[in-house]
Amino acid sequence: MTIIFNPTQLVIQLPETLQQKTWHKTQNAATPNSRWQTYLNQLTLDAFIPSAKEEQEASVKPWLNSQTLANISELVNGTAIILGDAKVVLIPSEAEDLEELRLPQEWIDIPEWVADYYLAVQVNVDAGFLRIWGYTTHQQVKKQGTYDPIDRTYTLDDTDLITDLNAFWVARELCPEEETQTAVSPIPAISSTQANNLISRLGSTEILVPRLAIPFTLWSALLQNEAWRNSLVEKRRGIERVSVLNWLQEEATNLAAQFGWRQVEFQPSIVGARGDMATAIPHKALAKQLTIGNQLYELKILPIETNTWRFELHSLALGAMIPTGVTLRLLTEDRQSFTGNEHTAISPVEMLDLEVELDPGEGLIWEIEPTPEDYQAEILRF
Repeated sequence: MTIIFNPTQLVIQLPETLQQKTWHKTQNAATPNSRWQTYLNQLTLDAFIPSAKEEQEASVKPWLNSQTLANISELVNGTAIILGDAKVVLIPSEAEDLEELRLPQEWIDIPEWVADYYLAVQVNVDAGFLRIWGYTTHQQVKKQGTYDPIDRTYTLDDTDLITDLNAFWVARELCPEEETQTAVSPIPAISSTQANNLISRLGSTEILVPRLAIPFTLWSALLQNEAWRNSLVEKRRGIERVSVLNWLQEEATNLAAQFGWRQVEFQPSIVGARGDMATAIPHKALAKQLTIGNQLYELKILPIETNTWRFELHSLALGAMIPTGVTLRLLTEDRQSFTGNEHTAISPVEMLDLEVELDPGEGLIWEIEPTPEDYQAEILRF
């Protein structure tokens, strides 16, 4: 079969070495279908970004870190980049005909996911190329796209797409203030109980397409909370988290290490440990190494007394202080604040710390600003 390329489209070669390297990145996916979807998205990302950097002097980078994008790719087709000050979503497809672009509803109707531009990408692994054959804007999708409630996609015919990719680069250069987005409705909130029930149900890999198994309002609420989304992916991969207390009561487990945590010793007198918990698990804490602004830090979780825990952040550089403006924050599972949930350095300090009392089984999400490299929102259960 002879493949004829339109000179106005962007064609990128996919060397075997790139394909193999990308394939190795995607082996943690839960099912063969989600693994292949993740692979196509990652391959598109790995091939497009270097090409975009050649075309544009503006910064080009993934929208989120690699693990977060991989988790999204397991659940929804598409991957996002930041191109200068614009957000661009790449939608890969193996379809041989270029008659339409099908966009998952998540990229169009979840406010935090909405992009400025959407690029139609044909991926041909066997022939070793991908082709960017058209693009559109969010505004145009909402105005001209046809919504299909069966597979929850917006469809645009090829005649509604701009197929000259040169126009894309020119538009980015000459019209950076072009209005590309349309306002979308906020996603109704759900409770942590609802979310955990949904994660338990959708965590079964017998449900091949979880995005279509529940109403979009519930699904989108689950997705836009990164910690819930990550919990769902873990569940589908067969990863069962245990409580922080369980991690401390046993030797450092492989599961804890898988999430970057390890056991460390501490002196209870330093943090004022007291009560039954200090007696039951003396001198043990959890610690995670973080990189923030090219500097190494350590986040610790220490038991103080029964149901009381202390979070500590400090620099690992000898004699270094935590700079002004850094914030350590704790949130509930549904990302709500509470009294005393954050500590910000108003001047250079040796340590940021928070102390919380929690009911057994209660969960928390930790955050730090500026965001650490490769940060993954996680629900720590106590």
